Amino acid sequence: MQMNALREQVATVLPEMIALRRRIHQHPELAFEERLTSDLVAERLAAWGYAVHRGLGRTGVVGTLRSGHGTKAIGLRADMDALPITETTGLPYASRHPGKMHACGHDGHTATLLAAARVLAQTRAFDGTLHLIFQPAEEGPGGALRMIEDGLFERFPCDAVFALHNAPGQPVGTLSFRSGPTLASADRAVITLRGQGGHGAMPHHAHDPIVAGSSLVMALQSIVARNVDPLQSAVVTVGLFQAGTANNVIPGSATLDLSVRALDRGVRELLRRRIHELAQAQAASLGVSAEVAYEDGYPVLVNAPGETAFAQQVAVELLGPERVLVDKPPLMGSEDFAFMLERRPGCYFFLGNGDGEGSCMVHNPGYDFNDAAMETGAAFWALLVQRFLT
Repeated sequence: MQMNALREQVATVLPEMIALRRRIHQHPELAFEERLTSDLVAERLAAWGYAVHRGLGRTGVVGTLRSGHGTKAIGLRADMDALPITETTGLPYASRHPGKMHACGHDGHTATLLAAARVLAQTRAFDGTLHLIFQPAEEGPGGALRMIEDGLFERFPCDAVFALHNAPGQPVGTLSFRSGPTLASADRAVITLRGQGGHGAMPHHAHDPIVAGSSLVMALQSIVARNVDPLQSAVVTVGLFQAGTANNVIPGSATLDLSVRALDRGVRELLRRRIHELAQAQAASLGVSAEVAYEDGYPVLVNAPGETAFAQQVAVELLGPERVLVDKPPLMGSEDFAFMLERRPGCYFFLGNGDGEGSCMVHNPGYDFNDAAMETGAAFWALLVQRFLT
C-alpha cells in the first residue's frame, strides 16, 4: 500500500475509533475486571473478520488475521486496564465511575490498535499471520505473565512482538525508540522489624524497632551510593514506614515497604542481596530482629536490537527522520510487556502524547490520552505489519 493511501485509510476510521476511545474512557475497568472492554474489543474484531480468542489471562483477547501464504507471524499488544484514581479532568467523556479512570492512556492504546486492526482487515496488504494481543492487568498484577502462562505463545506463535505507550512531554506525531534495557525492573521488599515494646519514658527497658527502622532507612541509601556501579542505574525507595500508636509507647514492631528498581539484571540481584544483608545487620546492631519478604515484580524490559532497528526504520519511512527519536533515554518506570520480551524478541516504543500547555503526566487525575496521537500510532502499526509480513 502506498503511504498516501495508508494515511487516507487511517483517516477514514479515526472518527469512529476516537468515539470508541472516549466510550472506553467513560467506563474504566481495573485489572482483571475488563469485561466490558473485552466484549467491545472482541465484537469489533469479529465484525472485521478476525478469529477471536478469549479467556487468556482471564479477560484477555487475541484477534488473529491471516493473509496470503507467508509463514511469518507478528504480535502487537495493547493494554486495557485502568487505575484506581478519581478523575478531575471535567471532560464531557470523563469517567462515570468514581475511583476509577484511564489515567495511563490504556484506552488510547486499545483504540489505536483497533484503528490499525480495521485498516489491516480492509486492505489485507500483508503476507503472513497477525496476532493482536489485548492484555488485561498491566498496572501491577501482571496480566502479560498470566496470558503467557495460559499458553499465549504456544497457541499464537509470534516471530516478534511489539507494544507502544503514549509519552506525555513528547510532541504529537513523533515516535521514540531505544535498543537494549529501556524500562526498569520493579520489585518489592517488605521488612518487618520486631523488638520489645515498652514505655516511652523508659526506653532502656525496650528494644525500639523505630530506631532500628530509622537507621535502616539511611543504611539502605548506601546501596545505590556505594554498592552499585556509578555507571548503572538503580532505585531503593522506602515508600512506607509504619509503626506505633501513641507518642509515649515504644511499639513491638515496625514495617518498611520498599520499591526496588534496576536497569540491569545483575544490579537487580545485587539490590536483593544487599537489602537482606543490611536489614539483618542493622537489626542485630540495635537488638531487634528483621524479616524480609521479597517479591519479584516486573523484570527489566529489554528491547531486541534487530527488531528495534527494524521498527525505527519503519517509523522513519512513515514520518521522516526529524520526527523519530532513535536513542530515547531509559526510564525507571516498569512495564509487564517485559515478560513477553523475555519469551520473544521485539520492541516497546513511545508515541508522543503532546508537549504543549496542559500536557499532563500519566497516573495523574488530570491526565487524558491525546486523540491527535492516534493517527500516527495507527498508521505506524499498519505499516509495521505490512513491512514485517512481506
